[in-house]
Amino acid sequence: MKGEKITISASTIKKPFIFTFYRGGWCPYCNAQLAQMRQAEKQLLDMGFDVYFISPDKPDHLIESLKDKELKSDISYILLSDPKMQVAQDFGIAFKVADETVEKYKKWGIDLEKASGYDHHYLPVPATYLVGDDGIVQFQYVNPDYKVRLDPELLVAAAKSYVKTKNTQK
Repeated sequence: MKGEKITISASTIKKPFIFTFYRGGWCPYCNAQLAQMRQAEKQLLDMGFDVYFISPDKPDHLIESLKDKELKSDISYILLSDPKMQVAQDFGIAFKVADETVEKYKKWGIDLEKASGYDHHYLPVPATYLVGDDGIVQFQYVNPDYKVRLDPELLVAAAKSYVKTKNTQK
């Protein structure tokens, strides 16, 4: 699936999935979140979920940009690229980074334009969605404070609740 374009729509969904937006491999909070998700991933997969992470990093920049060396070699979930920030805009979580912040990032060696290939300077608010096999969002966590991320245990609890509810409806 490397480098392939994918489309997710209600008619193509075969099973529930977790969809997490992150700012990019350059972000230490995002790297920590990706590493933490390894704790929950096996449980989520065992419950029948697919796990996706999506960032504005262009496809050839996704893995290379990750700061955590162990994460690079041990990543098993699917990383998706949204360099135009269209998906983040569709979800209503895209925001324009202030020019002063863009300049500050450059001084720190973070080049949003190089990472995405675009000069829009948009980033997603970190967010996680649990989408049911019917395409309906069953759980969401969105926090505009980029330093605060969803605890994997809470995500697993939401997934268990979804599976339990789904099984009692059968």
